[in-house]
Amino acid sequence: MAERSTAAVDVADNSGEQPLTAKADQSTADGVAKNPERDTDSDEAQGSGGAEGPGRKASPPELHSGHKLARRYRLEECVTRLDGFSSWRAVDEKLRRAVGVHVLPADHARARSVLAAARSSALLGDPRFVQVLDAVEENDLVYVVHEWLPDATELSTLLTGGPLEPHDAYQMVSQVASAMAAAHREGLAHLRLNPNAVLRTSTGQWRIRGLAVNAALRGISSDTPQRTDTESIGALLYAALTQRWPYESDAYGLSGLPKDIGLIAPDQVRAGVHRGLSELAMRALVNDGATASRHEAPCTTPEELVKAIGEMPRIRPPEPAFTAPPEYQRTTYQQGTYGRPAPHPGVTQPITAPPPPLQSRTGKALKWAVSALLIAALGLGSWQLADALMDQGDKSDDTNTTQTQDGGDKNQKKPVSGKPIAIKGARDFDPFGPDGSEKPRDIGKAYDNDTASYWQTDFYLSPEFGNLKSGVGIILDLGKVQQVGKVTVSFVGQTSVELRAASADAGSQPTSFDAYSKVADGSGTTVVLRPGKTFKSQYLLVWLTKLPADGEGHWRGRVADVKVTS
Repeated sequence: MAERSTAAVDVADNSGEQPLTAKADQSTADGVAKNPERDTDSDEAQGSGGAEGPGRKASPPELHSGHKLARRYRLEECVTRLDGFSSWRAVDEKLRRAVGVHVLPADHARARSVLAAARSSALLGDPRFVQVLDAVEENDLVYVVHEWLPDATELSTLLTGGPLEPHDAYQMVSQVASAMAAAHREGLAHLRLNPNAVLRTSTGQWRIRGLAVNAALRGISSDTPQRTDTESIGALLYAALTQRWPYESDAYGLSGLPKDIGLIAPDQVRAGVHRGLSELAMRALVNDGATASRHEAPCTTPEELVKAIGEMPRIRPPEPAFTAPPEYQRTTYQQGTYGRPAPHPGVTQPITAPPPPLQSRTGKALKWAVSALLIAALGLGSWQLADALMDQGDKSDDTNTTQTQDGGDKNQKKPVSGKPIAIKGARDFDPFGPDGSEKPRDIGKAYDNDTASYWQTDFYLSPEFGNLKSGVGIILDLGKVQQVGKVTVSFVGQTSVELRAASADAGSQPTSFDAYSKVADGSGTTVVLRPGKTFKSQYLLVWLTKLPADGEGHWRGRVADVKVTS
């Protein structure tokens, strides 16, 4: 519980102070508070606390709206000025786009650590984080330039309208946890994760700002950075589920928990909270073993949290509200009057009876005679046609008795086109990955004749596999060399795919990508890969080249079924 209590003190220490904003900026204070992309946290705008004394020795730089940095970044609006540094909304006049800028004196006690943190964050290049664009020391100033997202909304702002829906909360914690797990793998921590540092874009993706930089600006460090960030993610999920901050102090526009009751689970704070997400929040928030009573292991790192999320049943988005179809309107056209308006109700129209047919005994006899002649003629013609076809077949058999097309035995049969070919085995194929493997456990679901189950790839940060590789795939073993006419692949989501085949002379399954030649390609949810001509092979490669979005801010391929026919 040491980390959790530290976080609570951090909020409490900063909750009572007022922003140290220059008088020139007071006229814009109200507008700044409503800006979803302001670069400050809640406690940035409220002061930085008394634990950062060394930084106060440096006076803030004398900057104003219209000032230019590097003859490029024009400062527009100061959003925070405190503890020797200031944060601005600015314009990159070279690229004509809005940016955010942190500025502090070069002799500031934390100037070197801020530069180092900014450059490390920029090297990560993960699109789930607000990107650092520049980090420069110039003219006795250090400034860090980062993305400005005008279409993004802070989690704290979203929560003013109430707690998130379970699916939205699931998406948030999943994306934030996976992003932080990737950052920690590169040795980077945030240490300042809070509802103002997490943004949702207009496309529904969640992004994190201030990685490493926000903590460096305030001189914050931790002996257990992974536990600190994991606990912060738990607090974010707790707030998203309950609209309450999981400590006694109010913070980020959220009310804290009632005094003297301690930390209770989200589903005990608010009715209707998703039980699985409630337990997940507690496993991350109280990661010192206090959740043992629930028989769930605590999550002490973002990686463990990602694994716990992956083991949960997927939470699907709510069904769209059903809209009743418009009331059926009877057409004005009625039988017998097509092309004319129907009569008004109550109006009758006389129906003219058709004239009676002319029938006589002579006419009936003539009709039966003609019918009999036609039947006899048809029977005779059919018999003659059948006899001619049989003669032609006998001649064809006589011709084929000399030699078959390929010089084999005269009784050899040609393969039947369109006949299903059984898949004897399959394996995942990732020749350009670090370990050559891609979700091997579920590979059988790709050809089990059940489209409800599927084999899926790892998740990536773009449809093109995050530019890490050209693709991944599945190698199909047909048991022996067979003639292949087409391969039909069913996907979950629109996917681009190639069909590749090993040579018929391959004695064993090739392990090199170059050993498989491309024979067809396509894109869609059900793709029929039909080569220009049939070929023979025992090993086929279904090679995914472009992935669909998985609805969770990532891209992932899912193969539901594969069928091979001759």
